[in-house]
Amino acid sequence: MRSFARAALLTLAIATPALAQTPLSEKGWRVRAAPTDLRRIERLRPAWNEALPQARAADPAAIRSFGALIDPARALATPLPPLGSYRCRTIKLGAPEGGLPFVAYDWFRCRVERSPGGEVTLSKYTGSQRFFGVLYPDGARRMVFLGAGSFGDEGWRPYRSDPDRDEVGVLERVEAGRWRLALPWPLYESKLDLIEIKR
Repeated sequence: MRSFARAALLTLAIATPALAQTPLSEKGWRVRAAPTDLRRIERLRPAWNEALPQARAADPAAIRSFGALIDPARALATPLPPLGSYRCRTIKLGAPEGGLPFVAYDWFRCRVERSPGGEVTLSKYTGSQRFFGVLYPDGARRMVFLGAGSFGDEGWRPYRSDPDRDEVGVLERVEAGRWRLALPWPLYESKLDLIEIKR
C-alpha cells in the first residue's frame, strides 16, 4: 500500500507542479476539477434529493439507523479529520431503473495523510475497490475530494488520468469522530455514494 501511495504522490507532483508547490486555497479544487466534475459537485443536493427517498423506501429501518450520516444538512465546523488511520465503508443510495436503491458494504481501512507537497490525501487501501485523492478546503464546514478509483492491487491512479475512474465529492464532519464523504452521481450503480469514516 505504501509503495502505491508514494507512486501516486510522485505522479501527482509531476503532473501538477504548481499545485504541489503552493498552499491549497479554497479555489484550488475549482482550478483542478474537470468541468463535468464541477457540475457533479454543484449538483450534490439534487443527488441527495433523488437518492435518499429511494433508499428509505427500500429499507427504512437501515436508513434510520445511520442517524446523522444521512442528514444532508448535517455539517459541523472543522471538517478535516486528523492525520491517521480510520475505518470506512461505502453506502450506495438510489439507483438507475432496475438497480438496487440501497447497498451497504462492510468496513475497510482508510487513511488521511499529508503529501511531501503539503496536500492532504484520503485513501481507501483495503478491499477490492479502492480510491485515492486530495482533499481541498472549501469553507469552514467541508472539504472537496478529487480522486480516482482502482481495483485490488493495481496501484493508485491520479485524478484526471482516466475519466472513467475519477471520483469527486464533499467531505463533512457529521459527529465527533465521524465523517462522511458524499460522492454525487457516480458513473456506476447509484446516484449517491456515502463513504462513512470513523476511528
